[in-house]
Amino acid sequence: MAAMTAHHLTVPPGLTPEEFEFLKPAVIEHHNYRIDSGQCSSLLAQSVHAPPKEVWSILRRFDKPQTYKHFIKSCRVRDDFAMEVGELRDVSVISGLPAATSTERLDVLDDERRVTGFSIVGGDHRLRNYRSVTTVHEVEQREVGICSVVMESYVVDVPEGNTEEDTRLFADTVVKLNLQKLASVAEARACD
Repeated sequence: MAAMTAHHLTVPPGLTPEEFEFLKPAVIEHHNYRIDSGQCSSLLAQSVHAPPKEVWSILRRFDKPQTYKHFIKSCRVRDDFAMEVGELRDVSVISGLPAATSTERLDVLDDERRVTGFSIVGGDHRLRNYRSVTTVHEVEQREVGICSVVMESYVVDVPEGNTEEDTRLFADTVVKLNLQKLASVAEARACD
């Protein structure tokens, strides 16, 4: 029987309770999934000391995930690629991970609200039925002023032979490392 995720009930690491209260409407709107038995989901957050416009300019590039994702060796798109929902990318993953390739479809790209999302639709990997949504938000932090918070959530099947906890730990680690790299790339660009 399917249930809904409860990401709006728990403050994710990387956010203060005050920031989470401010961002809760976005969590409810964009980071809420129907979850079936045999699936797991998570929500992660990353503060970025750069304007949302700078962060979004990196994140929205579905054709260039290697700019901020650690484990991507290369990304290929069609010659007539257009940055629009439904487009596909073929990603080659670095060795050492339980994957080699991934075919991913752009599901959401909303420049006005800074929301993007993708699904893994093929490839040689263990992340079946993986769907992800990432949002960028402007927040004011007492110490630094205006900055960004990036939230990324996902839902994925738990592979046979793995536990929900193992699957979440693996996916959370990859997402967390990617968000950290996104922060460092955006912060470096904002300083230029």
